[in-house]
Amino acid sequence: MDLFNQGEDVNLLPYDGIVNYHGLIMSQEEADHYYERLLYDIAWKNDEAVIFGKHIITKRKVAWYGDENYAYTYSNTTKEALAWTPELLELKQKVEEHSATRYNSCLLNLYHDGGEGMAWHSDDEKALEKDGSIASVSLGAVRKFAFKHKENKQTVSMLLEHGSLLLMKGSTQTNWLHRLPPTKKVKKPRINLTFRRMAVN
Repeated sequence: MDLFNQGEDVNLLPYDGIVNYHGLIMSQEEADHYYERLLYDIAWKNDEAVIFGKHIITKRKVAWYGDENYAYTYSNTTKEALAWTPELLELKQKVEEHSATRYNSCLLNLYHDGGEGMAWHSDDEKALEKDGSIASVSLGAVRKFAFKHKENKQTVSMLLEHGSLLLMKGSTQTNWLHRLPPTKKVKKPRINLTFRRMAVN
């Protein structure tokens, strides 16, 4: 099932979760500006993971920012959040206005080309607010994004545009996996920002 630009009020998932694609939330000039600033100003580091006891360093780079120095553990590695940059705060405000939700943290991914992707996973770590909204902003290369139901394996996919916003809400992380499939067709970088809600007292 392929869906593209269906509108911000349409749920792209058939059941067991809510995914809304808001499409472009900024002009081409704004998207280009933020892409360039984030590409050079963010404290990018190669991501790390411990899988079956083996320490792996990915080509993909990541960065973790937040209201406080939140510790976030996934793939058996822990990151401490850095202080927001001015551009991240601007994007955070823009996303909060579109989603009517306040976020306290953001995980950024830098994919240098289509050869770098993300395997099937859910953002359901205990440190995150359960069933909390996750707002995904895409900058740079247009890439396919896919969901797969954990039980019946049904898939839903879409294209994420330069300057667009995708919202994952409700029980999406509980019932669905998602991934960024690699492709040889894309030669340019993509920056993805996922604004999140850490479970804090």
